Amino acid sequence: MFAPSAAFVASLVLLVAGATFATRSAAQLSASLGLSKYTVGLLIVAVISILPEGFVAVNSALRGVPSFGLGTLLGSNVADLTLVFALVVLLCGRAVRVQSRILTNNRSYPLLLVLPVTLGWNGHYSRAEGVVLVIIGMLFYYRAFRSGLHQMGSATPGTGRLKHFALLLAGVAMLVAGSNFTIASAVELAGLLRINTAVIGMLLVGLGTTLPELAFAVSAVKKQEDDLAIGDILGTVFADATLLVGVIALIGPFYFPAQIVHVAGGFMIAGSVFLGIFMNSERMLTKREAAALIGFWLAFVAVEITTNQITRGIEP
Repeated sequence: MFAPSAAFVASLVLLVAGATFATRSAAQLSASLGLSKYTVGLLIVAVISILPEGFVAVNSALRGVPSFGLGTLLGSNVADLTLVFALVVLLCGRAVRVQSRILTNNRSYPLLLVLPVTLGWNGHYSRAEGVVLVIIGMLFYYRAFRSGLHQMGSATPGTGRLKHFALLLAGVAMLVAGSNFTIASAVELAGLLRINTAVIGMLLVGLGTTLPELAFAVSAVKKQEDDLAIGDILGTVFADATLLVGVIALIGPFYFPAQIVHVAGGFMIAGSVFLGIFMNSERMLTKREAAALIGFWLAFVAVEITTNQITRGIEP
């Protein structure tokens, strides 16, 4: 038991380190191109932030355990929408400001997250459904990019662009290695513990893959760049729920325990609704609201653990 557990922790550390490395380099590189802070967060940094769960999801599909990747994506989304936002507020010691422009741009956000849950409600994703999710994700980012073009600032002259790009590639290489080791060790660990691999993905790997955006968001808020932090987290969640779920289905249509979508997907949608309500209240996230979001995430963990125990109990 010790060896698989140690291997799992080591692979997860490598995965998170690579993502953090890549996220920091991407932010520095994209900022030098003159994009607005919110656009940088939503498009550039968020794209890099999805790489850890993205590599895990794609590799799990190629290895024949797509439910592990799906669990990781949905679990990380629930954590991003609740725990990560809460920790940003608590670690920075102040409320996170939400500009009206962000609220306007994300009014339909919870409704968009309903789509992947609805398509997967029957415990199956087809290639056609994968195509739909990928297209929706691409349209969302295209719209965000078009909006961001109207908010571009002047590029910061940078002689270090090549350096930042090289560091970005190094971080991606760490992600590739970490994702492979994470899947192999997680499957072995799940077998020893006699639990569904998707639960490992949702509660452990999913939580671990949120660390890069947490670190980046805390750094951004401490620099008074709240838009950058919010854009990163919201962009990561939407990419996970549409683009990455769609890519897994495109690699190969797959069946999975429907409870993954019923529970984690339901909590993801509810979390986005609660977060939206909190953001609209005085246009900021306060410490009291952060505490409520942590409570929401703990409820998700409790329900997942209970559901898994019930499922084990009825297995032949």
